[in-house]
Amino acid sequence: MFSHTQWRVYLVIGFTLLLAACSGPREMMPTPNTYIDSSTDPYANLHEDLKSTEVPMFYITDRAPEKDETGKLEYGFERSPSLAFGSTTVDLGDDISWEELLDASRTQKRLKDVTLTRGDLNEIARGPMSPTPFTEVDGEIVEDPEYVAKRLAAADIFRKEMVKQLAKTPRKEVFLFVHGYHNDFNDSVFAMSELWHFMGRIGVPIVYSWPAGYPGMLGYTYDRESSEFTVYHLRLAVELIASFPEVEKLSIIAHSRGTDVAVNMLRELTIGARAAGLNPREKYKINNFVLAAPDIDVQVAMQRVLGDRLPWSAERFTVYTSPADKAIGFARKLFASPKGRIGNLQPDNMTEVGKVAMARGNANLSIINFMSATDKSDSKVDTFGHSYFRDAPTVSSDLIIMLRDDVNPGPPARPLESLGSKFWRVPPGYPAVQ
Repeated sequence: MFSHTQWRVYLVIGFTLLLAACSGPREMMPTPNTYIDSSTDPYANLHEDLKSTEVPMFYITDRAPEKDETGKLEYGFERSPSLAFGSTTVDLGDDISWEELLDASRTQKRLKDVTLTRGDLNEIARGPMSPTPFTEVDGEIVEDPEYVAKRLAAADIFRKEMVKQLAKTPRKEVFLFVHGYHNDFNDSVFAMSELWHFMGRIGVPIVYSWPAGYPGMLGYTYDRESSEFTVYHLRLAVELIASFPEVEKLSIIAHSRGTDVAVNMLRELTIGARAAGLNPREKYKINNFVLAAPDIDVQVAMQRVLGDRLPWSAERFTVYTSPADKAIGFARKLFASPKGRIGNLQPDNMTEVGKVAMARGNANLSIINFMSATDKSDSKVDTFGHSYFRDAPTVSSDLIIMLRDDVNPGPPARPLESLGSKFWRVPPGYPAVQ
């Protein structure tokens, strides 16, 4: 018989091997059902600069900078105490035209594979090291003026670059993607580039890339610690973006372990804003806060999300779950979560206290359940059922409709099946009316 410690070691190894298979070369995500045989053309009124297979992408990262074998800038899994702002491009098919990309974006049976490739990285600005030295003067915290000046200078450079991109879109909204465990830098920019493409290329896409992707069996434990390390930096990034007067709205989409990072960040911002007598939703302009396949213990989430009233800090707070998510199932065993993890949450798993808190609250909160075990046709690409937000054409359709059209669940715009208590189900063939 194996001891409890041995079982945990085997679970860590299995979990690492399971999710390690999720990275690597990428083809463009399957076309969301909402674009199949659709007369809707989300690209009709695009700025000419955006009608290209190349997707312009901003990034914010606290990964340590490295050099590849040719001397070009890269970012690995090591941590940096300073936050960098930069830009890159992702080519959605380096050997196809814009017209061919549009055709590939409207069919599930593509004539050519659309392979994603990333361009060179351009680090636009880098803030000072953290934490910032400070002194206490008459009971007030006063930060070192030199550090403050460096931070403001970096912020101003980044803002000017973002304003140029905002000028190309009528939607003055930033879409910020926070990746999960075992993702390298390229994984995150690929995920945001394809999502933004299918959203109709509205607003400005930004990737927040934290130091994940440590190799070997210690990968999950390292990445978990890195997810704690990065919360402070993500908070600074969101505060900065929200401070730009040119940005009217901010939507945050987090996946897997990145959901815990995003929740902790929002919790800190929420507590701070309310302590100052401010409305966090108004101060930080958060329009959508999306948790996809969240790797968070249910009881922890109840305390942090509902206990600290986080759904009231966003115009729309959405959680995507799936009972068939094998990666989340492994995490539940690894951490011995007594009530499970949010990524597998279903209505029957909710405690009575949780149901009452959700029912009485008037927050725009939705928990979207993807029954991938029955929607097998949607699960061919995502072997482990963990990346269904991009790999399942039904789920990606709902995510894109919500972000693109800024609508709540329910017919006619989002014909999800209501399960009551703020739970919804993604029906097979969605968004087609059954």
